[in-house]
Amino acid sequence: MKKSTTEIHPEVVRKVSVIGAGYVGLPTAAILAHFGHQVTLAERDPRRLDVLVAGGSPIVEEGLEELLQAGVQRGTLRYVADAAEASKDADVIFLCVPTPQDDDGSADLSYVVAAAEEIGPSLKPGAVVVDKSTVPVGTAGKVAAALGRSDVSVVSNPEFLREGTAVDDSFGPDRIVIGADRAEDARLVAELFSANNAPVVITSTATAETIKYAANAFLATKLSYINAIAGLCEAVGADVRDLILGLGYDKRIGFEFMSPGPGWGGSCLPKDTQALLSISRDHGYDFELLAGAIKTNDAQILRVVTKIKTAAGGLSGKKIGIWGLTFKANTDDRRCSPAIDILQRLVAEGAEVMAFDPTVDAGAEDKDLHGATVVASPLDAARGVDALAVLTEWAQFKAPDFAALGEVMGARAIVDARNLLDPAVVRQQGFSYTGIGRV
Repeated sequence: MKKSTTEIHPEVVRKVSVIGAGYVGLPTAAILAHFGHQVTLAERDPRRLDVLVAGGSPIVEEGLEELLQAGVQRGTLRYVADAAEASKDADVIFLCVPTPQDDDGSADLSYVVAAAEEIGPSLKPGAVVVDKSTVPVGTAGKVAAALGRSDVSVVSNPEFLREGTAVDDSFGPDRIVIGADRAEDARLVAELFSANNAPVVITSTATAETIKYAANAFLATKLSYINAIAGLCEAVGADVRDLILGLGYDKRIGFEFMSPGPGWGGSCLPKDTQALLSISRDHGYDFELLAGAIKTNDAQILRVVTKIKTAAGGLSGKKIGIWGLTFKANTDDRRCSPAIDILQRLVAEGAEVMAFDPTVDAGAEDKDLHGATVVASPLDAARGVDALAVLTEWAQFKAPDFAALGEVMGARAIVDARNLLDPAVVRQQGFSYTGIGRV
């Protein structure tokens, strides 16, 4: 991790409130407490709050639990259940609440508005409320209206944290974007993060709100592009790994987000691309390129299901092993995970599915896992299967014990939807190998 263990003492210590202990709120609270500000984190879910008070973290994120504990021990971080209590003396209040996808694809702002209504009466004059959640254009005005206060300001400060590396991203952000109507409000928020020495982009709230969606839409489009190119590689007999080398060394293109896989997912890209499409429609713009990226992603998930079906010789009555359930490695987030989508499609077609993920307890019966059996080890997930599918890029899957796998698998068929394994090595060990764009 990039984290420094050196205590940081800001020139001006601010009282900060963070509303929501999720994937955005927790790293935000932890990093600001580390920077020496007095942070109060409000979480209304009693189970999550109990975990925090006990010294844990309700989410899997490398280094986060230790950072939270350090803040509590230093006296710069405390937890409460009530958002109004957390905000009453705060100079800056960060709204880090969910913005789930609505039925029409737009962002549901009900949690944001409710939080603003809750804290509005308790804010001190001159306080700055910051939209940290991903929100559509115009949300700053809606938050201001919900607050019902003419003596407080609303600023947009979108987050760009990647799940699995949120702590590192908090200590070394590529940039800090701040949208504000008043320069003094922008400076106040920028000063909170001054220890990062990151570039600061100060703009209007509308532009700041658009930047986050534009960034995620670009990344989603790049992922869809490389998955589509991988399909072309399969058609013409090219190898996508070598192709990526040929592209990535071009400084205009780069290597980031150039890894083919089972499709993109998670809590951000699916809902943010749909939200940007909704914003575009509302303003009369036909964003055909982004619609194509989403369509390509949907097709990629189906392509992986087809690969598994082919490798197993069908699905009905077949036993399929799955390695990985989260949408990416180093997180416990299964929201919109392509692995879960694939699992559900396999079950729907009559397959018996055995699944392993290091963040999911054996025997788990969560709704998204319905019809599958979650087991305690990768080897258990491979026992007696007609095909084994690698769906999340966990490091422990990169160098499997092929001898042990060969002894327990019913058929030696591996579908590597993350291109983690070396096809030549897999085949030398007596397995069939199917990757994404690999020869």
